[in-house]
Amino acid sequence: MDLNTAVWRRSSRSSDNGGLCVEVATNLPGVVAVRDSKNPNGPTLLFSPTEWRTFISELKAHL
Repeated sequence: MDLNTAVWRRSSRSSDNGGLCVEVATNLPGVVAVRDSKNPNGPTLLFSPTEWRTFISELKAHL
């Protein structure tokens, strides 16, 4: 998967003080990409949009 066109964004609740942040790219066709903001050249997780919605829904349910 070519991620050169990915537009990465962080949560508005993330700070710039080196905290534990992830970045998400949702502009790729059929894929949601997730990476560690401190290691942008490191590994990237890829989810289908359905998988991503399920993950976020489950995460919110357990917070």
